[in-house]
Parts: sequence; structure tokens; C-alpha cells
Amino acid sequence: MRWRVFRHSFRGKRAGLTVFGLLFGLVAVGVTLLVAGTDFGGPGVSADVLAALYLMWTVGWLFAPVLTGGGDETLRAEHFALLPLSSRQLAAGLLGAAFVGAPAVVAAVAFCGLLVHASGAHIVVALFAVPLQLVFVVLLSRVTMAGLGAALRSRRGRDLGNLLIALVGLSGFLVQSLVRTFGPSLAAGNAPVLSAVLRWSPSGWGTVAVSSSWGVAVACLAGLAALDAVLLVAWGALLTRGTTRVAATAGVVRQRAFGSRTPLGAVVNKELRTWARDVRRRVALLSTLVVAAATTVGPLLSGGGRPSPFAGLFVVAFGALMSGNLYGMDGSAMWHTLVVPGAEVADVRGRQVAWLVVVGPLALLFAIVLPAVTDPGALPWTLGLVPALLGGGAGMVVLLSVIAGYAMPDRKASPFASGGSPGLARALTQIGITLLLAVAVLPVVAVVFVGSLLGAPVVAWLGVPVGVGLGVLLFWWWGGIAVRRFVAKGPELLAEVSKPV
Repeated sequence: MRWRVFRHSFRGKRAGLTVFGLLFGLVAVGVTLLVAGTDFGGPGVSADVLAALYLMWTVGWLFAPVLTGGGDETLRAEHFALLPLSSRQLAAGLLGAAFVGAPAVVAAVAFCGLLVHASGAHIVVALFAVPLQLVFVVLLSRVTMAGLGAALRSRRGRDLGNLLIALVGLSGFLVQSLVRTFGPSLAAGNAPVLSAVLRWSPSGWGTVAVSSSWGVAVACLAGLAALDAVLLVAWGALLTRGTTRVAATAGVVRQRAFGSRTPLGAVVNKELRTWARDVRRRVALLSTLVVAAATTVGPLLSGGGRPSPFAGLFVVAFGALMSGNLYGMDGSAMWHTLVVPGAEVADVRGRQVAWLVVVGPLALLFAIVLPAVTDPGALPWTLGLVPALLGGGAGMVVLLSVIAGYAMPDRKASPFASGGSPGLARALTQIGITLLLAVAVLPVVAVVFVGSLLGAPVVAWLGVPVGVGLGVLLFWWWGGIAVRRFVAKGPELLAEVSKPV
């Protein structure tokens, strides 16, 4: 079934994106195979470096679904809920379907580095280690995403989900710190503790199996097989739970809210409630909070010494990146707006204001506090750039939502799933947002740069009113384009975001 869906959808833009992603992945595969065939000199050093590289692949499989929209959700457990399948049968079937696609093919070729690294009779061990290691990373990714989705769908597990997402975001900086600090020592054979950690980690068991004695090899293969079985059972249980339990509701709706007597105020209040209650919007908001924490704590963990004074810029940019499909998140509910004459203006402007209320306070706090603590000379930069980015982000979010909106899976699916937009398409859209925002704030950069170059603080601080004015202009300009597009193409957008996925 997965192969037929893939074959019929492999055309046009999606085919081009898949081929582009495959080529990009093959570059990483080439590096992996090159490292696997390189002799680093010292005893066991080559195995340690290869184990570290496979740890990177494992971490990538954990991060990629969160960053690119939840991975492939073409086949979901809900599609098979009425069939007489046990949880293990369902998990095994979906696991087989997970290997149909470019990501699994790329990972399979990368783990063939074990065949390159093995020598003599250990090639037989590598023939078993490659599929076991591949199944491990795929299952680990699926279990992690299913666990995060289940946690965020439950009110009692919401705090746990927040903690897990924060750990996922910060673990990238931990890995980066390990590479920068211990990478040269590992390649030189002078990191016995890190070597032991890499070898004892499941991501390194395949490498240990093809470079150790037969007894150790059999133990590593047996451990991988047992771990795969445990992950398969856990995934089956999570799939069953996802199809039999209903997501928690948000509680009683308040009958009165400030500003709700006007159409604009009603939309703002509705959007703020949706940001707090919709699990997919909570994922976007939590991801932004993780970026805020990571940009603050990450440099300390990576040996940078102090947080970056420009963390507020990352908060705004990432908040816009994660919110560029607001109408897709609403789905067919947007027909309520279309049937009310003239409601498009209030709807678009209300979404802009609500996004500013959600993202703005945290970004402004970072823009003021972090430079004041770390580098007061950066205050003209942050106080000029952050307001401009906030206005541009509020305009870009609604503009992309009406121009490039896409359908998303129903609320029973993983909250990280992107549905009809492949991960690479979403990544390209995010790159476009980043480039447009970067170009939009160039006037602020020019004013502050000239002031810094001339040594004139008064000129540099002129970037602050320029940034505020530019933010207001972008908010109104891009929002107005979104309104006109919504009025002209509203029915087409409704048809697009209402497609079943």
C-alpha cells in the first residue's frame, strides 16, 4: 500500500523535492562510507569514530521528524483501526511501510558502512548488524514521535511532553559540545571515557560487533535484536493507545473576554484560545520556547561562555517558521469565515495580533535582558531588529498561510505531522521565510551599522525607531496582501486545506 501511494505521488514538485533530498542525503552517506573505510591509526580509533558518526545518524533520526513536520504520515494507525490486527501486527506492518521512501534508503546505505569497516569473516556479522541497526533507528524515531504525540494529547501528560521536547531541543547542543570538545581527542585515541560511552550506546553496537571478538559480536547482535523487539512492542502499545483514547479537551470556555465585542477582538480571543488548546499549535509554541532556552543555555553547554545577545532574533524567526500554515491547522473550519461577508479583514488582522501577543513578549524580553547582561553595545541592534522582525513575521505568517496553505492530518494523528507537505517542501518554505525576513530588516542593519562605523551612538540608536516603523509597515503591508489574497482565493484555499490526508 505504501509503495503504491509513493509510486502514484512521485511526480511533479514532490518528485523533484524527493530527488533533491535523496541527493543531499547521499552526500552524507558518502562521508559516512569514507570514514568507515579510513584507518585512523590507533587501535580501535576507527571503530570509535564510526560509532560517533552513527550516533549522529541516530540523533538525526530523532530530530528530523520534529524539525520537518513529523515525517511520513501517509499510513497511520487510524486507517487500520477496524481491522482485526493486534498491536504488534499493526506496528510490524507500519514498520515495513516505513522503509519505503528516500530517508530509509539513505539510512540503509549509510549503515552499509559496517560492511566497509568489517574485515575477513566479520563481514558475515555486518550482514546481520546492518538491518538490525537500521531497524533500531527507525523504531526509535517512531517510538519517540508517538510518545511525544501521546504526551501532548493528554492534559496530565502535557508537562511531561514539554519536558521531553525541551530535552530533545537541548540535546543537540550537548552533542555539538561533545563533538567540539572531544572530537579531536577521540580521533587521536586519547578519550577512553567517550570511547566507552560510544561503544556501550546502542547506536554503536553494530560497530562494536564488526570490530570485536566473536563472543562480543554475538552479544551485540543479540542486544540489538532484543532492543528492536522491545521498541516494536512499545510502538504497538502507543499506536493502540492513540486509536482508542480521545485527546483531552481544554476545559470550560469563558463567556466573556476582553475586546471580544468587536470582530477583531473576537478573532484575537479565539486565536489566543486556539494557541493554548490546539495540540499542533502548542507544538509550534513549545518549539519556539525550546529555541529560546537553547539559544540561552546552548552556548554555555558548548563552551561559548555566555548566551548570545541576539537570541531574541532567533525566537521571532523560529516562531514565524513554525506558524506559516495557520489555515491548514484550522482545516475545514475556515468555512465559517468565508460565509460571513467582510470577515476576511478581521480574521487576518486578528491572527496577526494574536501571533504578536504569543511571540512578542518573549522576544522583546530577550532583546532587552540578554544584551544588557552580556553586551550592552548590542542593544541598538536587538531593539531595532526585533520590532522589525515581529512586524514582518506577523505579516509573513498570514501571507504564507493564504498563499502556501496545505492540508494537515486530523487531530488524532501525530501533532508533529505535516500531512500533505513533505518535510523538504516545508524546509524550503521556511528558508524562503528566513530570506524574506532577512531582506526586510536591511534598513535597520544599515542604520545601526553606519552608526557603529562612525562611532556615533546617536545614529546607531536611530535604528530603534526605524525598526519600529518598519515593523508597523511590514505588519500592515504584508497583512493587506494576505487579506486581498484571502478575498480572491478563499474558496480555493478552503478546498486545499480540507483535502483528506
